[in-house]
Amino acid sequence: MGLRCADVAAWPSMQMGDHKMILGVIPARGGSKGIPRKNIVPICGKPLIAWTIEAARTSKLMDRFVVSTEDPEIAEVARQCGAEVLDRPPELATDEADTLGVLQHALRIIPADVLVLLQATSPIRDDGLIDQCISRFWETKADSLATGFMCKFVEYGKNELRRQDLKGFFYDDGNCYVVKGDLLRSGDRYGKRIERVILDREQNVEIDDDFDLWLAEQVLKRRLGLDK
Repeated sequence: MGLRCADVAAWPSMQMGDHKMILGVIPARGGSKGIPRKNIVPICGKPLIAWTIEAARTSKLMDRFVVSTEDPEIAEVARQCGAEVLDRPPELATDEADTLGVLQHALRIIPADVLVLLQATSPIRDDGLIDQCISRFWETKADSLATGFMCKFVEYGKNELRRQDLKGFFYDDGNCYVVKGDLLRSGDRYGKRIERVILDREQNVEIDDDFDLWLAEQVLKRRLGLDK
């Protein structure tokens, strides 16, 4: 989706004629282990990946977004949901392949100044979250931005403080990342200036196993008013 004139005010570092290309990427390989075919497993009547595609389609600040996959079935589902598909090389879809390689491949095919990574396994997003993250990225002049929460987990037997006294640390939840394209091309996902966006716990749900899938479905049902 292209930039609209009404959105320019949200981009303090951009002038007309100095547009920065923003590419969204939704990685979705076929060989998930914890939940077989996870990216297209049904959740609240839709394939899991559909929730992230629908969120991406509402963005007014991303110029374009793609689903990166090597799997023909996932590709077909993504197209049916209104997404453009980027064919991923098989070597970037193995258990050993990392996300950085997938993003670098996307940038080689579709040059962009900024990349927005959206994980299909994080289906719960408030309306407008993606554009809020992009705007925050520009406003703070960050190298990278991630959504997440403050984690206070400590290994049992090593915690000498009450939980409320723990400083904790920021843990990224897989929901939304915004990164400079040149940074990714150089092999760095973070840079020196990292911006963090803390979300409510509902949006932190990241699906790795059957319990996560059940939990996400309960949250989505409540949000859709289907839990009555």
